[in-house]
Amino acid sequence: MDGRLLWLATGAFSTSLMAFVFAGLLPLISASAGISIPEAGYLVTAYSLAYAIGTPILATLSGAADRKRVVIGALILFLAGNITAAASNSFALLTAAQIVMGAAAGLYASTAQATAVMLAGVEHRARAVATVIGGTTLAVALGAPIGSLIGNLAGWRATFLFVGLVALLCATMLSLRLPRGLPGVKLTLAERVLTITRPGVLPALIVTFLYLTGGFVVLCYLAPLATDGAGLSLTVIPALLLAFGIGAVIGNYASGRLTDRLGATRVVIFSLIASVIVCIIITLMLRLLPSGIAGPLLIVIMVPWGIIGWTFPPAQASRIVALSPEVTYLTLPLNMSAMYFGVAAGSFAGGRALAAVPATDLGIIAAAFPLVALVVLLATARSRKPAVAEAGE
Repeated sequence: MDGRLLWLATGAFSTSLMAFVFAGLLPLISASAGISIPEAGYLVTAYSLAYAIGTPILATLSGAADRKRVVIGALILFLAGNITAAASNSFALLTAAQIVMGAAAGLYASTAQATAVMLAGVEHRARAVATVIGGTTLAVALGAPIGSLIGNLAGWRATFLFVGLVALLCATMLSLRLPRGLPGVKLTLAERVLTITRPGVLPALIVTFLYLTGGFVVLCYLAPLATDGAGLSLTVIPALLLAFGIGAVIGNYASGRLTDRLGATRVVIFSLIASVIVCIIITLMLRLLPSGIAGPLLIVIMVPWGIIGWTFPPAQASRIVALSPEVTYLTLPLNMSAMYFGVAAGSFAGGRALAAVPATDLGIIAAAFPLVALVVLLATARSRKPAVAEAGE
């Protein structure tokens, strides 16, 4: 395999890590900054909003630039955000650093995938994109528990330095190995955003948004769920994240095979229904069982939850590609923005809920979002059937 693709994937690993490692850092940041865990959770909201909003804007501004300069520039900007976060002496500065990191991560993700395709050639496009996305999966499987463990052992600032060090290594290697003159695509912001007016695209993005919202209501606040709800200690959080990550790797691998066999829509429907069930089980388990049983079961259930959670993204991406295959380069970045809008909404909604209800109730609240997403998907599929039938006459 082309080593340059592996370095692009490593960059995706570092820039994707922040969205997942926060589950283990929020209690540490909360104690250090003298704020509540829900308030600390708004750092995830700031990061994710910057990712979702900044990606199309920065992609537009850098559209004609050499891809090598954009990739390296995004990594350097991401590095600067990590250094600022590690050195921050106020919550406001830490929030500003999250905004910088989120915008840089979004720009990197969209540019790295396009760069991988140019390096590998159109005939190997799917493999090239999968390699880069594999860095994100690795961030969930290994990066989040490692980052959480570093935070527990050396403080949350050390986690930011670790992530920044990986970004610096990638920027150095890519500056040496990427060729110059890789062209960008010059598009206006309106051309990027108005793709949502194509048939079926907006409802599909709403499904993505709602699914991620529900997931991050729980995932962002996994620490209080584990400590207050299941009686576990903070030192167990890396194990919880590792269990979820193992499930994510399995789910990501299985999703492609299931999608080929059953169809993308069926796999997405399965993910939505299973997510509702798992979230409800988590709440019932923590409410009804003693902590001596609920704690170990919470660790165990993270594996199937990871599998369910990561069967969704590849299948949903396949659905969106099928809606408008000729503008995949526009619809997939919009899907990424919808994902991070969901992360932002989930971290915000979970924080608001946690300020009002026990942590054990987060599962019930989270279950509502994929349930609504299922209704949207089924209603959209039903409304499109007559149009498809009419087109075939």
